[in-house]
Amino acid sequence: MATDSFFEESREQSAVKTAIVSKYFWSWAKVIMPQVRTRTDPKIAYLDLFAGPGRYKDGTKSTPLLILEKAIEDPEMSQMLVTIFNDRDDNNAHDLQAAIEQLPEIDKLKNRPIILNNDVGEEMVKLFSSIHLVPTLFFVDPWGYKGLSLQLVNSVLKDWGCDCIFFFNYNRINMGLSNPMVQEHMAALFGEERAEAMQVKLEGLSPQDRENYIVEELCEALGAKRGRFVLPFTFKSEAGTRTSHHLIFVSKHPLGYGIMKEIMAGESSLHEQGVPSFQYSPADQRFPLLFELNRPLDDLEDMLLAQFAGRTLPMKAIYERHHVGRRFIKKNYKDVLKQMEAKGIIRCEPAKRPKNTFGDNVSVTFPRRGGESGKIQH
Repeated sequence: MATDSFFEESREQSAVKTAIVSKYFWSWAKVIMPQVRTRTDPKIAYLDLFAGPGRYKDGTKSTPLLILEKAIEDPEMSQMLVTIFNDRDDNNAHDLQAAIEQLPEIDKLKNRPIILNNDVGEEMVKLFSSIHLVPTLFFVDPWGYKGLSLQLVNSVLKDWGCDCIFFFNYNRINMGLSNPMVQEHMAALFGEERAEAMQVKLEGLSPQDRENYIVEELCEALGAKRGRFVLPFTFKSEAGTRTSHHLIFVSKHPLGYGIMKEIMAGESSLHEQGVPSFQYSPADQRFPLLFELNRPLDDLEDMLLAQFAGRTLPMKAIYERHHVGRRFIKKNYKDVLKQMEAKGIIRCEPAKRPKNTFGDNVSVTFPRRGGESGKIQH
């Protein structure tokens, strides 16, 4: 099968994908577990519908085994976690079962991992839609686009504490939108009306504009304008010249969004003035760019001056009200506010703080628009 070649080796991109998912699982679980431990039957779940064989051909562990190892190591999580792994390929399901059985101390888990061997489609959507799920981290990593649908994501995200991460092959989605033979799959992924409109708008767009448009439409379809928090991460080809995949995170809570943003920032291969690119490109390591040609912190300074003109509020509130939908992380806000304070553009209280610090509760007063030289008078 085509998926066999995907597991031939643990490529750098696969390692980054696995790191993002496993790191978020740990952070997500640590937030959720205290909130469910008082229930009669406290449970959290990890659900992976395209799980693969558990190991790459070079022996490197893939996401399912890393998730289980985390649970085995944590006494509380080992008693709470329910794991369901599915792969429609018989060999993958069999190999995953064997790899799980070989994990040291797997018997510490109260709930034995469930291995399924089913197609992902309408029946699975109906099942998830009809039951109330415990808090679940849902990971979808299909080879192409078959089985990946808005209904599938919505069937899990409907319940409290449920977040979704899915990894998709951008090239196959890009080609699929122009292929009348797979319109059904594109309608399932984007929604029928949106997919039809996209086919028209995509004509004549440059490759980069086309990619930006497709990702933007997918984020909107997933609910970016309906109270959900959607965060994309880009994977580039070995040469760094084209996009190969996107990892998309969806949550109903800003805390999950903020946690994932920090994780994706840490896995980004390029940072400009400390601002993460939210992409991984092997080429960034081989061909370092002249970062100072692009100064995103200067852009952030201008944005803050415009949005918060004449207002006083703590650093934490500035970050929370501004960062959603932008690639800046909390450290970037603290760095630019320190620079603005040093230049006399803003006034901060307390003014006397340990050197090079800017706590969440530091109060910031921004100048009014059109003030003389844009500076605060002390």
